[in-house]
Amino acid sequence: MTRFGAGAVGQRVVVKALTWHGTRDVRVTDLPDPAIEAPTDAIVQITSTAICGSDLHLYEVMGPFLDEGFVLGHEPMGIVQEVGSEVTGLQPGDRVVVPFNISCGSCWMCGQGLQSQCETTQVRDQDPGYGASLFGFGRQYGNVPGGQAEYLRVPQAQYGPIKVPEGPPDDRFLFLSDVLPTAWQAVQYADIPPGGSVAVLGLGPIGDMATRIAQHLGAGTVIGIDLVPERLERARDHGVDVIDLTRTDDVVAMAQEATGGRGPDAVIDAVGMEAHGSPSGKVAQKLAGLLPDALQEKLMEHAGVDRLGALHLAIDLVRRGGTINLTGVYGGMADPMPMMTMFDKQVRLTMGQANVRRWTDDILPLLDDADPLGVDGFATHHLPLAEGPDAYATFQDKGDGMIKTVLRP
Repeated sequence: MTRFGAGAVGQRVVVKALTWHGTRDVRVTDLPDPAIEAPTDAIVQITSTAICGSDLHLYEVMGPFLDEGFVLGHEPMGIVQEVGSEVTGLQPGDRVVVPFNISCGSCWMCGQGLQSQCETTQVRDQDPGYGASLFGFGRQYGNVPGGQAEYLRVPQAQYGPIKVPEGPPDDRFLFLSDVLPTAWQAVQYADIPPGGSVAVLGLGPIGDMATRIAQHLGAGTVIGIDLVPERLERARDHGVDVIDLTRTDDVVAMAQEATGGRGPDAVIDAVGMEAHGSPSGKVAQKLAGLLPDALQEKLMEHAGVDRLGALHLAIDLVRRGGTINLTGVYGGMADPMPMMTMFDKQVRLTMGQANVRRWTDDILPLLDDADPLGVDGFATHHLPLAEGPDAYATFQDKGDGMIKTVLRP
């Protein structure tokens, strides 16, 4: 079945999408309706799609990897409209959430629960190579158009899309696309002992959800660290012990006081390269923005300097023998690390893109009317797709109490 415009025989529908046109320049544009290109494709009409903190990396500093007019977004859900001939698990009319990473489910890596390293969709034509293709992330991750659009072509649809029941509003399930599995993996990889302690750096959507999941899975002490009043208040309302970075000069001492003097058993860095307070990294990013795109891309791939304030703080915070999980995105290739401190403290370091389909079967049963993770009220803003450019600007500037925005095409 091909969708045609009313009265326009043989002419494909024009659909609206949020597209990248330069640093801090996102626009709503008209594009051709996506079509089935491979027998494992599906076409999904998007009913909800969210803006992620990772989208801000593209909005602000990762432009060298994007072509003008590229469709953004990697947190969509909607209704299946068409399926390719090899897609047997879906049919038109199914309600689905689309994971942000594109994985086949049958390669060796997928068999190990490492869907973010899928060997079928792995990006090998870039230097250096990257993991599985991702929706809406540019050339680094396969150049697959994203889901902030009215329609989305979904590769590997025989495995990726998650069927969800009719009835509850989209917000009940939408965050299976990224936020929930990313935060779930962060907590699992942090390896918090039963009744143990964890500090979460950054209380944006991923950090906030990680505190809730840590509580749900049995952590005894959950500490949230941030400097945005709305984020701190939101975490506090969920029973998290919060530390306001603007009101203390010694975060480490406060965390140690809350954890018997040793520091937390685990630290989750949900900040990544958006960390504040690392002037050298910030200057390097700004200087890179002045270079021609080809040179800028090589510099960021091979000699990038991330803003490492959050990671260094995580290393200071964690108790000896503890675990640090990096779930915030880092992009540089030549970052200074305090290796002596990490070795001396016997720190374990885990990281990586979320393996979405590894965790969704564990999470889906929690998305019922009891709503133990608070997904129904998780989004702070619901806006039409047409207001997407303004939403990007507001989110980047941390304005209007915006923590999580859902766009409705």
